[in-house]
Amino acid sequence: MAFKTPPLTTTDDGATRRVGFEIEFTGLTISAVTQIMQDTFGGELEKKSAVEYDLQTPEYGKFKVELDWEFLKNTALEAKLKDHGHEWVDFLHKIALSVVPIEIVTPPFPLDKLDHLDKLIPALRNAGAKGTDDSVIAAFGVHINPETPSLDVHTLHAYLKSFGLLQWCLDKAHDVNVSRKISPYIQLYTEDYVEVLLTKQYQTIDELMDDYLEHNPSRNRALDMLPLFASIDQDKVKQTVKDTKINPRPTFHYRLPDCLIENTHWSFASSWNIWHLVEVLAADPEALNFLARRFKAMSLPVIGVKRNDWIKEVKQWIKSRELE
Repeated sequence: MAFKTPPLTTTDDGATRRVGFEIEFTGLTISAVTQIMQDTFGGELEKKSAVEYDLQTPEYGKFKVELDWEFLKNTALEAKLKDHGHEWVDFLHKIALSVVPIEIVTPPFPLDKLDHLDKLIPALRNAGAKGTDDSVIAAFGVHINPETPSLDVHTLHAYLKSFGLLQWCLDKAHDVNVSRKISPYIQLYTEDYVEVLLTKQYQTIDELMDDYLEHNPSRNRALDMLPLFASIDQDKVKQTVKDTKINPRPTFHYRLPDCLIENTHWSFASSWNIWHLVEVLAADPEALNFLARRFKAMSLPVIGVKRNDWIKEVKQWIKSRELE
């Protein structure tokens, strides 16, 4: 499956936009994963601890690989620094294999090289990697981090409106696993906040950030804007959200997709091409205004907009634009 190209392909300075991915899965040891990655992309491995590695590649930059369990990471680092406790770390690693995901964080890939990234997925799948569908208790996801084409208020507002209007349809398109839906990590925006986005005309980034932080004082959103806003004004974000895991960067942080790595038809492109709808709508002011008017017109007293009716409305727009 090919990656769809968004309407806005460059940043304000004319550079090709870049996209990073984060993927969680189980079924493999971290040593097996790092070997597969080195075989796929080349480069030099740096072992930071028993459960944390960096892969520095000449063409793409630095990949990070880690077992995503804070206690185990800290124990492994302490064992490395003090040169003891390795047997305990090995034991924890073995019992964690089926429930604690390995996480790969890719460097940002230019839009015109995203297809290079997807060759990693079949290599991991063939080695035995398992995603969300293989676990009844785990919620493994894929995060997409698209670089924003601009940091101006009108661009960011357009993307937020686009996501707010599409979020129910995106959730349905991804067919998000129930184990992730009931988790606190990928909450959709409230209808109240979507109404704010569709009603206000922002003149400054501060105004946009203030409303976002008031309604979304958490990283646990399907579209998490905190990294992007922290790259603009980290102090403002820190005043509202006391979370050391916010990593400032000028990218959207889209957390909705499941990791379906065990499915032979799934790839990074599968998830990206659903996010692509947000890109298309954000770049089309006429369509944004049309759907915003329809959303507000369909809002009923007390109950708001009926979700299934709105999904049908959005699907009609998607069909009319031949975006299916």
